[in-house]
Amino acid sequence: MSDANQYRINEEIRASQVRLIGPNGENLGVIPRRDALRIAQNAGLDLVEIAPNANPPVCRVMDFGRFLYERSKKERKARKAQAKVEIKELRLRPKTDEHDRAFKLRNARKWLEKGHKVRVRMRFRGREITYPEIALEDLREIAEALADIAVVEKPPAMEGRSMLMILAPRKKKAKKKAESGSPTPDNDT
Repeated sequence: MSDANQYRINEEIRASQVRLIGPNGENLGVIPRRDALRIAQNAGLDLVEIAPNANPPVCRVMDFGRFLYERSKKERKARKAQAKVEIKELRLRPKTDEHDRAFKLRNARKWLEKGHKVRVRMRFRGREITYPEIALEDLREIAEALADIAVVEKPPAMEGRSMLMILAPRKKKAKKKAESGSPTPDNDT
């Protein structure tokens, strides 16, 4: 088989009869392989076996090089569209000053708008760990402040000497529905 694409082309096709599809997509019926090759050569194109498991195999008259190029272009575009979600981290302490907290919230908002998840880590030092309810309240305030663009994916939970919460960006479809004022199906209960 030619290339890593597992397509048989021209002389590599072994079936004696093939179902031929012309260059414009029209079905030319079941014809001998030799006639199909002749049609492809007269058109200056390749005969490509696109469905080898069919009976008889389905072949198409096309420019194979262009077909490979178009396919690789589609794959590259699909990979680019598939955004890699990064988890950014916001580190705070129960005694973090209000101004510093506001600054960190602005960063978290930027990250969420870009589509990243945000892990909010409240770190305890010394005896601060004896009052986890203060940290829990701080994390709830952060979640409320970012509620317009984020949802709590993982609620606050202790992990060692830290309390963690993960925020994920809201889906864009839900945002559009909210702007148009139409009721969501969840509110019908």
